[in-house]
Amino acid sequence: MKFLAIIRVAIKALQRHKLRSTLTMLGIIIGVGAVIAVFSIGKGAQKMVDDQIAQVGTNLIFIYPGTQTAGGIHWGMGSITTLVEDDEKAIERECPAVSAVTPGVRTQGLAASGDQNWSTSIVGHNQLFPTIRNWQVDDGTFFTEQDVASAARVAVLGRTVSENLFGGSEAVGQTIRLKGQPFKVVGLLQSKGQNAMGQDQDDTIIVPYTTVQKKLLGITYLHFIIASASTQEAIPLAQDQISSLLRQRHHIQAGQDGDFFIRTLEDMARMRNESNQVMTYLLVVIASVSLLVGGIGVMNIMLVSVTERTREIGIRMAVGAKSRDLLRQFLLEASTLSLVGGFLGIALGATSSTMISSLLQWPTAISALSIALAFTVSAGVGVIFGFYPAWKASQLDPIDALRYE
Repeated sequence: MKFLAIIRVAIKALQRHKLRSTLTMLGIIIGVGAVIAVFSIGKGAQKMVDDQIAQVGTNLIFIYPGTQTAGGIHWGMGSITTLVEDDEKAIERECPAVSAVTPGVRTQGLAASGDQNWSTSIVGHNQLFPTIRNWQVDDGTFFTEQDVASAARVAVLGRTVSENLFGGSEAVGQTIRLKGQPFKVVGLLQSKGQNAMGQDQDDTIIVPYTTVQKKLLGITYLHFIIASASTQEAIPLAQDQISSLLRQRHHIQAGQDGDFFIRTLEDMARMRNESNQVMTYLLVVIASVSLLVGGIGVMNIMLVSVTERTREIGIRMAVGAKSRDLLRQFLLEASTLSLVGGFLGIALGATSSTMISSLLQWPTAISALSIALAFTVSAGVGVIFGFYPAWKASQLDPIDALRYE
């Protein structure tokens, strides 16, 4: 039998039982659609993490003070005050792979203007903060190196703080009170929106770190340091240089635990992506169960088809059809069911991804790899689960088949 003739016979056989064929494909449609949707959600989540990291800043390295154990209680990161201004100056001076550094001091306080007030985060940095954090000023200017040196009472507001204190009025040039002390607003930061943890990045006030230390908190240490590596490739080198320098400055011997922690955005991204991948793999396994059920359905319906068409098989063999022709015919019928189900599943998965993105505001990204994988799996299901029924049909004895009622 010619191959085209085999295809025509296979299609006609499936068309005779449209409802049965459709129900058989349903498991494959759902399984393939679920695989496409799951991969697109996972890809979208990864893209969202990458975008948020790019929004945070350029090649960032975070240095935090370490932990301590007191009274049998292990306190968290930052529970000791080992970072000082001289550490930041040393990193800037002695780490060639670092292009810029800013100290960090934070507190929480009430900001007030007229009869309006707003509880917000007050963070102290130096004049390099906009460059390091890739966070530019929308209106006005950022404070200067002279402001930092003199511990000036100047402030740059995030959008959320500005809206709650001034509404639609001009904020730059106004005076606000932070913990009862007057500060002049010199600039307004661009809106950043929420970060990866769902926190409002615009709900903040940036002031010189020296001002926070001397006039708001009365401390001499730093809560953290942010460094920017010269290039993305230089991040590991910069991390090693900072670690070696701080261990030397803090007199930490080889083999001893450091009194500081160093984290990079790559570390944070890797942890988030690993978490997303675990969830994606779990959902793929669940979707694969549906494909397995669909494959069993294909095998079941093909076995029924072989039984129903036993006399037809006997007649075909009697007029010259060979075993390999029958094997091809039934294998092609099973593959057709799977491939059509695969195409419909791809369409279902793409539609589901679009709906998820639209209704839940969750980013999705359909990749060519997921489509190719789903198509390959659906074709494989037809071949694997259709082989046994096709082989059984090809092994029927013509005489027994002609006698079958």
